[in-house]
Amino acid sequence: MRALSVLQSPWIRLLAVVVALVGFAGLPAVASAASTSTASTSTASTSPSSGVAPSTTGGALGPNVYVFSPSMPQSTIQGTLDAIAAQQVPNQFGTQRYALLFEPGTYGSTADPLVFQVGYYTSVAGLGKNPSDTTIVGQADTFNQCTNGDQTQCFALENFWRSLSNLTIDTAGGSGCKGNTEFWAVSQAAPMRRVQVNGNVTLMDYCDGSPDYASGGFIADSSFTGGTVINGSQQQYITRNSSLDGWTNGVWNQVFCGDPGAPAQSFAGNSGDSGGPAPYTTLATCPTTREEPYLYADSSGNYEVFIPSAQTDSSGPSWANGGTPGYSLPLSRFYVVQQSTTVGQINLALARGLNLLFTPGVYNVPSTIHVLWPDTKIVGLGFPTLIPEHGNVTMDATPVPGINISGLIFDAGPVTSPALLDLHGLSALAGLSAYKNDPTSIDDVFFRVGGATAGSVHTAFVNDASDSIMDDVWSWRADHGAGAGTWTGDTADTGVVVGGDNVTAYGLAVEHFQKYETVWTGQHGTVIFFQNENPYEVPDQAAWMASPTQNGYPALYLPESVTSFQGYGLGSYSFFNQGVAIENSTAFQAPDAPGVQFHDILTVFLSGSGGIQSVINGTGAAVSSAFGGPSDLVSYP
Repeated sequence: MRALSVLQSPWIRLLAVVVALVGFAGLPAVASAASTSTASTSTASTSPSSGVAPSTTGGALGPNVYVFSPSMPQSTIQGTLDAIAAQQVPNQFGTQRYALLFEPGTYGSTADPLVFQVGYYTSVAGLGKNPSDTTIVGQADTFNQCTNGDQTQCFALENFWRSLSNLTIDTAGGSGCKGNTEFWAVSQAAPMRRVQVNGNVTLMDYCDGSPDYASGGFIADSSFTGGTVINGSQQQYITRNSSLDGWTNGVWNQVFCGDPGAPAQSFAGNSGDSGGPAPYTTLATCPTTREEPYLYADSSGNYEVFIPSAQTDSSGPSWANGGTPGYSLPLSRFYVVQQSTTVGQINLALARGLNLLFTPGVYNVPSTIHVLWPDTKIVGLGFPTLIPEHGNVTMDATPVPGINISGLIFDAGPVTSPALLDLHGLSALAGLSAYKNDPTSIDDVFFRVGGATAGSVHTAFVNDASDSIMDDVWSWRADHGAGAGTWTGDTADTGVVVGGDNVTAYGLAVEHFQKYETVWTGQHGTVIFFQNENPYEVPDQAAWMASPTQNGYPALYLPESVTSFQGYGLGSYSFFNQGVAIENSTAFQAPDAPGVQFHDILTVFLSGSGGIQSVINGTGAAVSSAFGGPSDLVSYP
């Protein structure tokens, strides 16, 4: 690492900021002159097991990237998909990772549909420029999981870490209850993006067993025609910039932003009555968006990464009028990261102006990965997972515009880190055109403290990057799995800290952290959909006090210095499971200032003991075993 010490110095980081502000004509040449990635293509430790059928692999994209073409026998494709699903559907905390990519064309037919399941750590995507370029006639499904086969204990509550993107599904196949319907029964960290579904789609699995609970999901930049979206038992959900042809049901918190065909605004408003108004928060447009970068194959079969442009006041899919605005980067502008790649190699590639494409796998990171230059793209295929080894920050970035980080999981490591992802920022840069027109975006990025591996961190994600966008971020201190279940296991104070100004978040979920779960100190912030559960295993009230007179910690905390903020569709829930009456004074805490406004916020008592005493700042009915909620507020103040 000594050879990289100059490249990682504060002076180089300051130079990067200057580059962002005044431009640097030589920078594109640095990147374009870089050779095609020289990362090793040796087999990663997460290569497919012997039970997975052989298929065309992604070559330089790694052994766990499978590329299918319409010319392949459908029986071969079906066999490969079924073998991967058999391994991954029950593999919640395993180390295997897969990206399943479909070249442009049509797969399956009405007479012989292609029907398969999507399990953990599996990303399914088309390789066309637009969703219409790749069509699956059939279904790509995720179903309930039944505990020990008990048909009365069937849920989608833990269907995490999978994705579906950039293709069209003409629903066909299946049998009986599951016939001719796309089943996407998932909870957090399972995005559906750039998908056209022709036919019925359900976000719950109502066919096998009960009670069919699901908890949170994310749809963006998609279109649904010729059928209804069945939301059903989804407790909360966000749908952004998507065209809808019908939407049914709702439980506590359903948020729509820029969705033609969405249900009209309707929120219960303190009733707590399941027979009352549907819990819909509907915004006609989204303030600032930037769709996630994606891999595709050009007309010559060469891989490129498309970089969508930022949009303001947007409605409907970005590709609805012929194609998503933006530009393409050839794969030669990316350093393809394999399991054998060192942090030194990664940082040297970044210093040279290359972007990164992480192939599927689990990566131990002994020192910090430094993102230095404007418009650097960090793209993950198949949910690559990064774990710090020595209490280091896993990845940080200088305060420059246009950085995209997408498709990664950041796990806490065995030694407490100050943060897992740290985006630096300078408040004086907020609002400059270089940042507003080319915002940094964090897309489908998930943070875990425990679960897969025991770990500890102070703050999982620090975002001081002004004018940035957080699009589908889940920061989770595990309630089950490795290290979970005790107050002293998998310690972590805070899930997300936002210090940047003009930051916009869509689909932000922060759960089970031990102090202030989300701290928002930046000005002019916007959150559209927020989900929280308080920590489960609080041993006694004294262990969980924000001050000597304030029980517990709010899920979202804005200090008195914040004068401007908008929140839409925010929920916080309690389940204290130690048999002790733990109380949380308030779910949300914010200044009583004219510019700080909340719309459609709620609390729910899930089970256990104690509860939440108010929704925000002492306002809103308490939830407990006597009144489980939801306790709703249409607006505050």
